[in-house]
Amino acid sequence: MDVSGELSFRDSVDLMFNRAVKLMDMSPGLEQKIRVCNSTYTVRFGVRLRGKIETFTGYRSVHSEHMEPVKGGIRYALSVNQNEVEALAALMTYKCALVETPFGGSKGGLCIDPRAWDEHELELITRRFAYELIKRDLIHPAQNVPAPDMGTGEREMAWIADQFARMNTTDINARACVTGKPPHAGGIQGRVEATGRGVQYALREFFRHKEDVARAGLSGGLDGKRIIVQGLGNVGYHAAKFLSEEDGCKVVAIIERDGALLDPAGLNVEDVRQWMNRHDGQMAGYPDAKHVADGKAVLEEACDILVPAALEGVINKGNAARINAPLIIEAANGPITFAADEILRQKGVVIIPDMYANAGGVTVSYFEWVKNLSHIRFGRMQRRAEEARSHLIVEELERLSADQGLGWQLSPDFKEKFLQGSDELALVRSGLDDTMRTAYQAMRKVWHERDDVDDLRVAAYIVSIGRVAQAYRSKGL
Repeated sequence: MDVSGELSFRDSVDLMFNRAVKLMDMSPGLEQKIRVCNSTYTVRFGVRLRGKIETFTGYRSVHSEHMEPVKGGIRYALSVNQNEVEALAALMTYKCALVETPFGGSKGGLCIDPRAWDEHELELITRRFAYELIKRDLIHPAQNVPAPDMGTGEREMAWIADQFARMNTTDINARACVTGKPPHAGGIQGRVEATGRGVQYALREFFRHKEDVARAGLSGGLDGKRIIVQGLGNVGYHAAKFLSEEDGCKVVAIIERDGALLDPAGLNVEDVRQWMNRHDGQMAGYPDAKHVADGKAVLEEACDILVPAALEGVINKGNAARINAPLIIEAANGPITFAADEILRQKGVVIIPDMYANAGGVTVSYFEWVKNLSHIRFGRMQRRAEEARSHLIVEELERLSADQGLGWQLSPDFKEKFLQGSDELALVRSGLDDTMRTAYQAMRKVWHERDDVDDLRVAAYIVSIGRVAQAYRSKGL
């Protein structure tokens, strides 16, 4: 518990777990086995940089091995600590179970400010961290498969994959030791956008159900809905971009480290991102919107959908009562504390929980892992066969029209789309869309059919804990 009296992230996760498990028929022993974190490895290693030895502290936590390998990102941040890593590993267990990716939960972190080091220095640090984990089988295609998280990306994953290959020169599946790699280094199309795309698909599925939308005090579809996004990193950027450009939402505010931008008519997300890229990640000075220095206060502005997409605990008992959004989708991990969750539910706010909302990343990571193990690009075998069959259909329709004198023609836009076979990106997006729909249906069934479940978070925990319990029972526990 911190000085404000707020529970720690780990405690919040445990209490949310407790809320759900009280509604389940489970033995105390199995309940405890699922709750606890199996192991946490702390590593301290030195790297010679700038003429002296710098010592870094890193973690790799394994929450549950009911399925293997275990899966979870590696984040680089000065705030990384064992408590946070274990909480994130627990969420990964429940997240993988909810969206039915065959992994246990894990997480890693390195106490470092990645902006304080140049690229070559970061590579030395990353490779040494990877070396320490690899030699203990805490990075391995069949045991523990990391991915990007806050402060890391494709570049760091490529370094880790190469380090593993150097240490395991005869392992044909070496590339599957980590996901989130660049496509040219064994990655998969659509992985960078995956978490943000998953947020979009989650909202689309929610808005397909009028009854669920009505519970949030909203109506209609996504078109025209006012959105506030907190955090324009990888997840927030892609979610905001897709929702505004493809679904007609208005991003009325974007909150970042140096404040927030507001525009009731809707911000151009891509334009804001490009401005930040040119100005060292700063929003101040952006010419086409109002800048507010106190970004946290903008969380309380009126909107239809609030999208916290950065750090945990940004919505807490200090500001929860003032949140003015009827629907919140947790694009980040743990952005709402346990105390804030209680306040918001009492207000009637509908929360689409993190373990579902941001599961796009691990879902597409699963596709990448499968691709690495199968050693073939998705779509390579069937794409042209699909196109050939589509051509036959179009040609036959046009022939029949000509023979019968019907005089109609297929529109060029339809023909172009119909004649296009599924490439890797199309298949990845299709698989992600299906995953998000199926997982929501599982949550929704519990939410609507059980009188003792009044929110989606408890429904998600019940579904995921139930699946983890089934896996343990099949092992004889």
